[in-house]
Amino acid sequence: MKELVVISGKGGTGKTTILAAFAFLAKNKVLCDADVDAADLHLIMDPQIRERHDFDSGHTAVINQDKCTQCGYCRDLCRWNAISEHFVVDPIACEGCGVCHYFCPEEAIDFPLNTCGEWFISDTRFGPMAHARLGIAEENSGKLVTLIRQQGKKLAEEKNLDLLLTDGPPGIGCPVIASMGGATAVLIVAEPTVSGRHDMKRVAELAAFFKVPAMVCVNKFDINPDEARDIEDFAREEKMRVMGRIPFDPVFTSAMVQGKTIFEYDGHSGGARAVKKIWEDLVQSL
Repeated sequence: MKELVVISGKGGTGKTTILAAFAFLAKNKVLCDADVDAADLHLIMDPQIRERHDFDSGHTAVINQDKCTQCGYCRDLCRWNAISEHFVVDPIACEGCGVCHYFCPEEAIDFPLNTCGEWFISDTRFGPMAHARLGIAEENSGKLVTLIRQQGKKLAEEKNLDLLLTDGPPGIGCPVIASMGGATAVLIVAEPTVSGRHDMKRVAELAAFFKVPAMVCVNKFDINPDEARDIEDFAREEKMRVMGRIPFDPVFTSAMVQGKTIFEYDGHSGGARAVKKIWEDLVQSL
């Protein structure tokens, strides 16, 4: 089984739209939305949920008011000022270190496991999909990304499918690291701007550090051809394959509004032809 992870150095480059287009073109695949902090692949895939599971991770202190003597020891110990003068824990401020729980002389502080979000196994018109939704202001998204990728691989094995298409998170943080480790290859979608080039370089360095083969495509290349050439030159210098260019095409936006891939909306547009060519080259590379 091969896994292609589509990533970017920053948000808004079009990676989810492009991956959705790949989902239309690919055969025998499982879809995986690893962008759990701001999941949006489901807006195009329209998944029909088959399984729904809670995602439990991390702990938050809770003071048992019946046991608490308000001695103040927990407030003195808390580095995060998460315990109010009324001895109530602020769940947002609490970092879950557990110091107050372990050292409370009255054993009045519980330390329950948090339910941080949900993860799902769904059916889509393009095949099975593993995806998730992290709760508001919740953490541990890297752990949830790992779980979703594991579920995607499990689906592929159960159904004897040979490709996992993963929509990775933006940036270079823990969720991105969790999304690319052990992948067959990553496709970096870059936009031709100064910030796009800068962030593409950072995520390329991350892929190189983890020894994951990286390829690059430039989306909306024609809005700034000079920056597009700089991105491609950098990719070649770093021995990354340049898969192609995608022009600015309003059809992408029109398709998203309709909840469709670009091929379902207008498969003869310039953007659709460019994406198809990139996909054909990707298949050969994988």
